[in-house]
Amino acid sequence: MDTETFDLFRDTVRRLVDERLIPAEDEVEETDNIPARIADQIREMGLFGLSVPEEFGGLGCTMSEEAAIIRELCRAAIVYRSLIGTTVGIGSQGIVMDGTDEQKAEWLPKFATGEAIASFALTEPEAGSDAGSLRTTAIREGDSYRINGTKRYITNAPRASVFTLMARTEPDVKGSAGISAFILPADTPGITLGKPDKKMGQKGAVTCDVILDDVVLPASAIIGGVPGRGFKTAMKVLDRGRIHIAAVALGMADRLLGMSLEYAMERKQFGQRIADFQLVQAMLADSKVDLLTIEALMRSVAARFDAGEKVSLECSALKYHASEAVGRIADRAVQIFGGAGYMAEYKVERFYRDVRLLRIYEGTSQIQQTIIAKNMIRAAEAA
Repeated sequence: MDTETFDLFRDTVRRLVDERLIPAEDEVEETDNIPARIADQIREMGLFGLSVPEEFGGLGCTMSEEAAIIRELCRAAIVYRSLIGTTVGIGSQGIVMDGTDEQKAEWLPKFATGEAIASFALTEPEAGSDAGSLRTTAIREGDSYRINGTKRYITNAPRASVFTLMARTEPDVKGSAGISAFILPADTPGITLGKPDKKMGQKGAVTCDVILDDVVLPASAIIGGVPGRGFKTAMKVLDRGRIHIAAVALGMADRLLGMSLEYAMERKQFGQRIADFQLVQAMLADSKVDLLTIEALMRSVAARFDAGEKVSLECSALKYHASEAVGRIADRAVQIFGGAGYMAEYKVERFYRDVRLLRIYEGTSQIQQTIIAKNMIRAAEAA
């Protein structure tokens, strides 16, 4: 987008957050559901199509633009972002990057308008960070595949129109090389959904098991039409996804620090504002430093990503730092609020629980550390 158009779009998202999303946060928490009126407003604004190319009806945002919009959106409870996250991420991007022309034409326009919601079915009861060990099988039968297995903690599964499904098509090939990515319509016979998961936080973000019992798909449902490339497709999308998660963390950091500063300037103890106590100031200052470092690193990595540079190490470093830093900011917010911070009505305890998940999905902090270190070792060995 040109600068003027993008600024207008960001302002529109900001108004949506301030006037609609933040006022509905308590309702979402109490009902564990995003109201249809809110989902419709998010859909009408085109947010499902952030990363879908313009030729397919999407907004075609660069990574830097997407990150700026997600930051704005996540000043409200981050469950709203979960509604679009699986579509903006691998749901659309796996097809954008590796899909056939037919797959792009069929699905990308539907994602762009929010007519279809995508869900990413990778994690299993015994396969999470070690995705190469997944056990869901897709056995070739002529021009079709018969799929069996169970997927766990699948975000937006009850809302999904389609799943990006990872399954093992080559059982004799160990690790990730035998995995294929399928486009699986949610109304395909043989799919059963488990009960919605009860979670620590992020009420309104729906996750559950997806059970696949003799699900039959045509071979043409494999993304790109080539079996065995599913894991590579997922890895291509992960760099973008990790920048996206950093933007989520940054938006919530904006909200938490704003709440902390406002409360510290209003709350009085021992005859003065608690903002005037140096130890409270230290917590505010540390949180500001964490926020600024997330922001600076995210802008740098997103710009380099848009320039086509190889930034896998930097994306892991960004996601690791951002998710850990926003956890520290949330913890300090609870501390600054004191006893009130432990009470639901002030919301900081809710956000404290919500941001905890950022250190787990899109690769745990420990996985990011491993990626960073291995990249450093390889670079040193090649020097």
